[in-house]
Amino acid sequence: MRIEEIIVVEGKDDTTRIKMAVEADTIETNGSAIDEATLQLIAHAQATRGVIVFTDPDFPGGKIRETIAQRVPDAKHAFLKKDDAQSPKGGSLGIEHASPAVIREALANVYTPRQDVTSDIDRAFLIEWHLIGHSDATRYRELLGDALGIGHTNGKQLLKRLRMFQLTQNDVDEAMTAILQESEKKDNLPGKRQEGE
Repeated sequence: MRIEEIIVVEGKDDTTRIKMAVEADTIETNGSAIDEATLQLIAHAQATRGVIVFTDPDFPGGKIRETIAQRVPDAKHAFLKKDDAQSPKGGSLGIEHASPAVIREALANVYTPRQDVTSDIDRAFLIEWHLIGHSDATRYRELLGDALGIGHTNGKQLLKRLRMFQLTQNDVDEAMTAILQESEKKDNLPGKRQEGE
């Protein structure tokens, strides 16, 4: 599988793992403190071939993704589930631990930010769906992130991520309704809060 876009990863181990899965060129950020030269290189790559941001599913990876998205808002994004990026010995999360098949699947399902839509999501909407301010909020955010293909976030990051990708209330309504229909029976997850709750 040949990837035309340049894949932005965090380090050399990620590049090695990517090249085990697909034929692609990479740019390494060398950690979460991305310097100006690297941001310029990523912007140039986007202008010439396009980029896919593919960072680890953890806080530093999310920070890198957000920094790049601010500079290159039309970049594509690929995400790994935490379970698919876990070190066999535990403790460490990263692309370098993912199987080639999982990497290929993530790269086949990249997310492209929509430029023609304005997000209408706010904190009150997230509270209605128990995505923040609820005892099951972490679980809901993981399920939503997987369903929408936008990765896992904490409560503060979720609103930014949904807006960054120009997702709407309708997008979240559809995803959460499907999630609840699938998992309500086995997990007894509560539904959307009703008016007056």
